[in-house]
Amino acid sequence: MFTIDDLADRLGGYLPPDEIQQVKRAFYYAEQAHDGQRRRSGEPYVTHPLAVANILANMHMDHQSLMAAMLHDVIEDTGVSKKALEAQFGKPVAELVDGVSKLTQITFEDKAVAQAENFQKMVLAMSRDIRVIIVKLADRLHNMRTLGALRPDKKRRIARETLEIYARIAGRLGINTIRVELEDLSFQAIHPMRAERIKRAVAKARGHRRSAMREIQSSLQKSLDEDGLNGTVIGRQKHLLSIYKKMRDQRKPFAEIMDVFGFRIITEDVASCYRILGVVHNLYKPVPGRFKDYIAIPKANGYQSLHTTLFGSRGMPIEVQIRTREMEAMANNGIAAHWLYKAGQTSHPIAEGSHARARAWVKGLLEMQRHAGDSLEFIEHVKNDLFPDDIYVFTPKGDIMELPQGATVIDFAYTVHTDIGNNCIACRIDRHLAPLSTRLESGQTLEIITAPGARPNLAWLSFVTTAKARSAIRHALKYQQQTEAVMLGRRLLNKALAPFDTSLEELDESAIKRAFKELDVSSEESLLESLGLGNRMTHVVARRLVDAAHGDDTYEHPAGIEGSKAVVISGSEGMVTNFARCCHPLPGDPVVGHLSTGKGLVVHRAECKNVVDKNDPDKLFALEWSDTIDEDFPVALRIEIESRRGLVAELAGLVTDADANIERIGIEERDARLSTVNLTLSVKGRVHLARIIKRIRNLPNVSKITRLAN
Repeated sequence: MFTIDDLADRLGGYLPPDEIQQVKRAFYYAEQAHDGQRRRSGEPYVTHPLAVANILANMHMDHQSLMAAMLHDVIEDTGVSKKALEAQFGKPVAELVDGVSKLTQITFEDKAVAQAENFQKMVLAMSRDIRVIIVKLADRLHNMRTLGALRPDKKRRIARETLEIYARIAGRLGINTIRVELEDLSFQAIHPMRAERIKRAVAKARGHRRSAMREIQSSLQKSLDEDGLNGTVIGRQKHLLSIYKKMRDQRKPFAEIMDVFGFRIITEDVASCYRILGVVHNLYKPVPGRFKDYIAIPKANGYQSLHTTLFGSRGMPIEVQIRTREMEAMANNGIAAHWLYKAGQTSHPIAEGSHARARAWVKGLLEMQRHAGDSLEFIEHVKNDLFPDDIYVFTPKGDIMELPQGATVIDFAYTVHTDIGNNCIACRIDRHLAPLSTRLESGQTLEIITAPGARPNLAWLSFVTTAKARSAIRHALKYQQQTEAVMLGRRLLNKALAPFDTSLEELDESAIKRAFKELDVSSEESLLESLGLGNRMTHVVARRLVDAAHGDDTYEHPAGIEGSKAVVISGSEGMVTNFARCCHPLPGDPVVGHLSTGKGLVVHRAECKNVVDKNDPDKLFALEWSDTIDEDFPVALRIEIESRRGLVAELAGLVTDADANIERIGIEERDARLSTVNLTLSVKGRVHLARIIKRIRNLPNVSKITRLAN
């Protein structure tokens, strides 16, 4: 059984005696705090924090991280408070422990909400000290190693969470050794039979491949030695989940996956990496398009290496990775390499760069957190942001920007800055104008064109891929809706106050405050927003305000929508004024507005059955069209016409000549002679529509044209 003395011996290799003593003191404190507690396996509970500290020792983490590992469950599972820990071990250790601890004070109805809230709390702690996530990853790794004592359903739930969140975070921070083990342990918990079969097949295949591996390794090493290059060739094995994913996604049999031989060449410096690449390509022919230079352009997690694929002597593919010893340490330990070098009181540019990138990533998480509506939305953004495939594009100044595979122009704009994304109107890719929905490719140069008054479009959410863009767009649209709801609410309330010969601006401030108290609202803005969104009745609010101003109930509320001044609409009110799809109102049509809860004002034609049938006249408003409308509106027509060749082209040409657009067209054959054409157009108003209908009537054999409603 592993003991604290065993750990102390290991720590002696890189920590001074006084820091080792502090780690031992934290262990004895945890041992006393967890006295009497046991794990499900029956072992004393303190074996878990000791094992977590041992995982961190493998990465040469600092003594404070090791102390936090020893104490990470003390706040959650014992009566010890954060304040007591701070008094005993100092503020940094107490903050680390608190960051790793779960939320225990709040009871959640939904397990998913609880997990999301826990992760959100951990992100806040990470922003103060990035070591929180490293301790948490080590904690999760030991929990995954000891899943055996849990129920199968609980095993699967924990494994899925590990695969979706923690394994991806380990990959994002470049801690490859932990990522691989978390993935394989999760795979074995979710699909135990599949994992066992692949494990047995791998063991069998490795036995058959041993001689071929030795032969290739020997020829690679011999070529390096002959050219006087200092490099060590080692075989590289695929892990279980990687094999399973390739079999599933690429629909390849196991034998075909295992036919690929993987090797890693470790050397001393960057120049040697490129010289070794030349030697390798001279020995075996490279596969075109399979070379990647992650030394010149590192991955987001700081990973650096040269990747190439070769044709082997018997036509078998050989995958080779070439990197320096420092790059190898970074590939295995990622951000933890920052402390590996710090332990010797030295710094290394790769480790420092990885640490800076990790902090930038956490900063991005915090920005997403501020914009997210709730913890579940936030954790969904995080999941979307943790996919590893990346592309690299350039700004006009030559700066490299990293984006996930499938990212669009809008994703790029928000990656540069949130304000640039919000004000984006156009883009040039390699100096040519391109749509904002264009999927980007590595090597492209992008220039974003902005305008001060521009706003995000709801349609952007259908094609953006990055979590930051999605979160920022939703936040901006929500703010936009709130602003427009306040403006509409003000107009509707003033309309309701007009019969009382007053307006919101003319009412006494003390009377307004009294009314706010009665209506249970905190501010004028929140009241107007709820009116604009249709969540409150304007006539009720108007009556309360008037009664509060006069101190009595002598004023009668005006009934219905008649006799009061109409609200003017221009078609560009924004998200809280919607035009009904049932009747497609056009400028020039008599219209009324219906205040729909949560949606705002919905504009209908006056004769629309959906309005006539409504039994809530207090939610209806008289509307009239502005004289300065310059918007296009959809309208649906049904045309009964004799069938003939080229009919669709003829209709399209006629509509285009009339300065209108066809949004949708469909033809139904009524019989051998007649057809019904269903046409949806974008027009300026009734006059424009009348002009188009007149042109269609002039076509031969048109028997009937009907404007559709309901």
